[in-house]
Amino acid sequence: MSAPTVLAQSSASRTPGSATRSPYGRPHRPRPARVVAPELRVSDTPAAVVLRAVVQRGPVSRDVIVSATGISTATVNRHVSALIAAGLLRERANLSTSGAVGRPRVPVEVDHEGQCTLGVHIGATTTRIVAVDLRGTVLGGVEIATPSGPHAGALRSIAESAASFAARWHRRRILFVGVAIGGRVNVQKGTVDHPRLAWSDAPVGAVLGERLGAVVAVAPHVEAMAASELLLATESAPEDAGRSEAGGSVGGRPGTSLYFYAREMTGLALTIDGRVHTPAGGPGSIAHLPTGSDAVCDCGRTGCLEATVSDRAVVAAAQRAGLLDESERSIAAVYLAARTGSTVAQGLLNDRADALGRALALVHDVVNPDSVQVGGQAFTAYPAAMERVEAAFESSSSVATSRRVRVTSFGKRVQDHAAAAVSLGSLYADPVVTMRKIDAQR
Repeated sequence: MSAPTVLAQSSASRTPGSATRSPYGRPHRPRPARVVAPELRVSDTPAAVVLRAVVQRGPVSRDVIVSATGISTATVNRHVSALIAAGLLRERANLSTSGAVGRPRVPVEVDHEGQCTLGVHIGATTTRIVAVDLRGTVLGGVEIATPSGPHAGALRSIAESAASFAARWHRRRILFVGVAIGGRVNVQKGTVDHPRLAWSDAPVGAVLGERLGAVVAVAPHVEAMAASELLLATESAPEDAGRSEAGGSVGGRPGTSLYFYAREMTGLALTIDGRVHTPAGGPGSIAHLPTGSDAVCDCGRTGCLEATVSDRAVVAAAQRAGLLDESERSIAAVYLAARTGSTVAQGLLNDRADALGRALALVHDVVNPDSVQVGGQAFTAYPAAMERVEAAFESSSSVATSRRVRVTSFGKRVQDHAAAAVSLGSLYADPVVTMRKIDAQR
């Protein structure tokens, strides 16, 4: 396929069909971007259940799908045909069992070679752009520094980087773009208020949609990380997922799960019965939870969580301790020093682990979820400190003395998979309808 088409927001004052210039980019046709709310859930629609079974098991025959999902043979056949017509599945006649009696059992698989989605994770300091196939496999990615300054120029720069990266995948049709970002997200409009970046009402979805010519969803990044565990983590998909006791299909997984994130920013998300809880007013904040430290926060108080455990806080502490000089601002240098035996670096990271474990216990005891998961490089970049996190959690919690804290299965690539989950969420939740929206955008 050719490079993504340049599209634009419409305006009543423009002459139909005329080229205009947006403050976010180059000349374009006056056509609005399509921004949709993200789907961060395990869907129970028959088409979604069938697609999920093929994603998890494919190539797979229709009778195996029937057995795995509990859906009737007629319903499976109907939805497999619809998914093939939509371009999401394909038959693999070459894998049919030779010599079989009766109608050949032609396996089907996800059509993962001719198309993909784009995921964009906009962090406080770095932005990751990844290509994702329809099985949820990250095919490749690129990292750029998150541009500083007003959101118009910053978003234009990110959109151009995304378009350049998309051009590398010209043999694939890009179906959808998913954006994961911190701050407060209006998921219906795709706009973002991001205090750390000094963005207010930034039209993230519209700008990326215009430049890439794609349907776009924008989600809060920690909620997106929780969704990646639902939609993309293989260990989150038990063999009987999607099957009810009565033989019908169900999408939600029972129970509640707390996802706790820490890196440069902190955040949490709650998953309830297979759906990431997305408050109408935006995600809550744990940035100012009290930790008892003497770290001075931007809010003017001392001891706030983010001011205590963020990468920049650890780097600043390392500079004060003489571990790093004033020109060194990389958290990677602290990790390297700890791994090579520096007791100063190890002490700083252990102190952070203790603070994270206590904060996690505080939040956990309010929600009392069935399971707890943590993600972000504050947990994954120095695994030796996880024992301290767990010990502080268990000693500080009054209700979770035997509950194990699980670390994200995506390790240091959690941001990539968060963006991937947003890019695939709508396709996985309502595949045929989403493909119609995608086709209508072109």
